[in-house]
Amino acid sequence: MGKKKDRDIEKSYSTSEFVAKLRRLADSLESGEKFEIQIAGERIYVPVRATYNIEHERGDSEEEIEFQITWSNE
Repeated sequence: MGKKKDRDIEKSYSTSEFVAKLRRLADSLESGEKFEIQIAGERIYVPVRATYNIEHERGDSEEEIEFQITWSNE
């Protein structure tokens, strides 16, 4: 398989869609299985070895929480 193209996409979801994705992620983590998700037309496979963190940012007029999942493709 060749190298995948660089990508930086932010996709918004309704509350119910976001909840469903979080629930599927939690189920995958609890069962020790890889997580699969489709984002903007591309299917992503998150391996069990991935690491997870939560980031909080605060500016003058807004705050942001990011749930991040990272892994190496090597």
